Amino acid sequence: MYPLKFEPILKQTLWGGDKIIPFKHLNSDLKGVGESWEISGVENNESVVANGPDKGLTLADMVRKYREELVGEANYARFGNKFPLLIKFIDAKQDLSIQVHPTDELAKKRHNSMGKTEMWYVVGADEGAHLMSGLSKQITPDEYAAKVEDHTITDVLRDYRVSPGDVFFLPAGRIHSIGAGSFIAEIQQTSDITYRIYDFGRLGLDGKPRELHTELSKAAIDYTVLPDYRTAYTREKNKECLLVDCAYFTTSLLDIDKPFSKDLSSLDSFLILICTAGKATVKDTEGHTESIRRGETILIPADTAGIEIMPEESAVLLTTYIR
Repeated sequence: MYPLKFEPILKQTLWGGDKIIPFKHLNSDLKGVGESWEISGVENNESVVANGPDKGLTLADMVRKYREELVGEANYARFGNKFPLLIKFIDAKQDLSIQVHPTDELAKKRHNSMGKTEMWYVVGADEGAHLMSGLSKQITPDEYAAKVEDHTITDVLRDYRVSPGDVFFLPAGRIHSIGAGSFIAEIQQTSDITYRIYDFGRLGLDGKPRELHTELSKAAIDYTVLPDYRTAYTREKNKECLLVDCAYFTTSLLDIDKPFSKDLSSLDSFLILICTAGKATVKDTEGHTESIRRGETILIPADTAGIEIMPEESAVLLTTYIR
């Protein structure tokens, strides 16, 4: 196999801005694009291969065709023909709704689906950009419902001013909201199940308030209060810096200004490269090469023994796989 690129799936939203199109160097006049789904196996939103001999095949087609060669033996045994991760860029011109996602157990019971654990890497931030993650004080499920009803739910959420490079890990059950001015790279389980807790009285495209899922959310929320929900890490040049390591994905930051080699021979997983700045050339051990620049994402198949990433001056990438 070879390094795979995919056509982006652009999503116009109520809260979307104008940053995704130029960030990804796209020739499009779409307005209000809130999300670019970079790699997706979500039903009816499957990514389509943009390069090489398999151009035109969907990600679902690719998993069925290549199985373990694409995703790895353990991943294929665990997830079958469903690609397990969803990669997005998100541009919030307005605050997104306050949300929570169910765990695997609850999602399986209610929706016959995987749950949704995710992470955010802040790519860009306007002045005053913010987001919310986690509870700031202990509340009960009934107190939560009352605060939604009387519009005071934000009083018990931790609100963060954000800067580029900030990282937030969001296990299923943690209340959260991407705030206005935030430009985010998101890595998550393949699930589109979202319980909307509060939407600031916003009206949908039909002119009516959007549906809230107060009761569904009540049992999905993890009411644990932590001292800080921001992920601490040390950034080092020309070295992979671990950001998140969980059962669903392991993600690192790679900020390079010289060639970087990565041995994948013992990694029983695909590897995803998400470029947030600069540009580079990726070469695998079979001699396949592919360019990557800001706003692009590449999927390295599991049967790849190794890669070399050669930056053009400099490049910043997120690397993610499933251990």
